Amino acid sequence: MSTVDASVAGDLSPEFLREFQRRMLLIRRFDERATDLHAQGHVPAVIHTSTNQEAAVVGATMALSEDDYMTGNHRSHGHPIGKGADLRGLMAELLGRSTGICRGKGGSMHLADFSVGSLGESGIVGSGVPVAVGAALSASVRGTGQVALAFFGDGAANAGPVHEAMNLASVWKLPAIFYCENNGFAITVPMATSTSVADISDRAVGYSMPGFTVDGQDVLAVYEVTAAAVARARRGEGPSLIEAKTYRTREHAEGLFLDYRDQEEIDAWAERDPIELFGSWLVSSDTMTEDELVLLRAEVEAELDEAVSFALDSEMPAPEEAFEDLYTNPLPPRPSRFGSVR
Repeated sequence: MSTVDASVAGDLSPEFLREFQRRMLLIRRFDERATDLHAQGHVPAVIHTSTNQEAAVVGATMALSEDDYMTGNHRSHGHPIGKGADLRGLMAELLGRSTGICRGKGGSMHLADFSVGSLGESGIVGSGVPVAVGAALSASVRGTGQVALAFFGDGAANAGPVHEAMNLASVWKLPAIFYCENNGFAITVPMATSTSVADISDRAVGYSMPGFTVDGQDVLAVYEVTAAAVARARRGEGPSLIEAKTYRTREHAEGLFLDYRDQEEIDAWAERDPIELFGSWLVSSDTMTEDELVLLRAEVEAELDEAVSFALDSEMPAPEEAFEDLYTNPLPPRPSRFGSVR
């Protein structure tokens, strides 16, 4: 696996290349600031960070168009950020505030941001994949040319609904992309002890779709393979399965301290930090200077300062709003042979 795949860079503008770095930095710093707020007691739920997985996220999301769909999982702050979401609403959502993108009712693991095509995320492993296939079916029926990308992990790759979704998408040649962020562990279970294949992408052949394994630390390589899958889907040629080999250097979730990984392994992957790798490439390719990278980091920090201040200054939802957006409020009468009941 290469360090940075420069073969695709010649077709991309300097501004687009800079945006890769900006969005990876936004995800990293968003997660780090969220982690600090969690430790201070401001986040009323568990959070899962994407530290060291940013290239796997941004390379995929930047291959999508603004109106394309995606679904995520429990480790999903980065997905809407990668697609251009506003940080203020996301941070407010993590803090359970009424100004959050789900009015404080989704929290860290159940975000949905329709403004960027994010149809939802869930702590139920693999549950977002059938939703993405439903969105792909909708796009196909309506003839909009949209695609739907489903993020899932190596643990979810063994879940029944994921395989059912892949089969259906292939049978109907839907514009779906199945995207596995393979970070090697399903919480603490190593992939090698739970999965029958060395590469998740090998399973694509069973569903008559192309499968690709890509270096998830190389944002350009991820972008190139995802863009090809997107183009294939838009041409009506059906779904693809992409596996990005990556690694989370933080714990599965903040607050968990479990002994199941060697520190040497963590350190080795940390040396392949995608932000540092791509930043070095930007300088060596004369796309950005060191000073411009420093300025970019400052711009990102300012965005995070604003997002955190916005979230902390926002109101908590009122108790009487608990069922708004979930059910019709008030609930309508239900017909019964014994008369209307509520």
